[in-house]
Amino acid sequence: MKPQSEHPLFAEERKGQILELLRQKSKLLVPELCDYFDVSPATIRNDLRDLENERKLKRTHGGAISLEKTSFELDSRHKEIRNMEQKRQIAACAAKLIEDGDTIILDTGTTTLELAKCLSGKRDLTIVLNDIEIASLLEESTQANLILIGGTLRHGFHCTVGPMAVSYLSELNVDKVFLSSNAVSLDRGFTTPDFNQAEVKKTMIQVASEVIMLSDSSKFGKLSFTQFAALSDIDKLITDKGIDPQAAEQLRQLESFDLVIA
Repeated sequence: MKPQSEHPLFAEERKGQILELLRQKSKLLVPELCDYFDVSPATIRNDLRDLENERKLKRTHGGAISLEKTSFELDSRHKEIRNMEQKRQIAACAAKLIEDGDTIILDTGTTTLELAKCLSGKRDLTIVLNDIEIASLLEESTQANLILIGGTLRHGFHCTVGPMAVSYLSELNVDKVFLSSNAVSLDRGFTTPDFNQAEVKKTMIQVASEVIMLSDSSKFGKLSFTQFAALSDIDKLITDKGIDPQAAEQLRQLESFDLVIA
């Protein structure tokens, strides 16, 4: 095995990579993990103990084996019940960045849904979005000019993706985009399980003057299937107070964007 990054990793990110390695090899030894991450055996043993306590692997003599069979994305109904207070705090913070008269894009996601609930007092907004549920909420709660992007419906996630969505978005210019992410990694940036969703997010970023990422602290140190943005692609990252202090400090040291803790 060879290390995948020269940068120091978040503790949670290192654990995430251990699980990824276990999916590839099914069994890992402490010495090879020490070499891979350039950390002490005690650090690796602590990681393995934590992951075993979370029922994500089984420790063996000198190493670990995987208990995970597959990786999947929760649909929107199941996502909604997780970390809701943190999402609301992030949304309230993000809403302060939206000014009367702005033209914005709202990405699909549970945190952007919470942001949409904060916009009833804003005036003269133009909101571009690809999420049917968010569009319905905004129609009832605001007088904003709503532009709903067409495309292929992603079942279970009430949003549109595909070439039609990408093509329409690519013709636009907006003041701000508010994005969500399934996972945040110091090395790999922002990732999502669905390739088509990633292409839509990339296009949203390209057409916005300011890129604002909304990610609750549970997303940090994790990886998903495909990258849609590097850390250097965004202007602001809003998260909650649950973020690991070491992770927050590492992000601040990058100096390529503003880290805001709601």
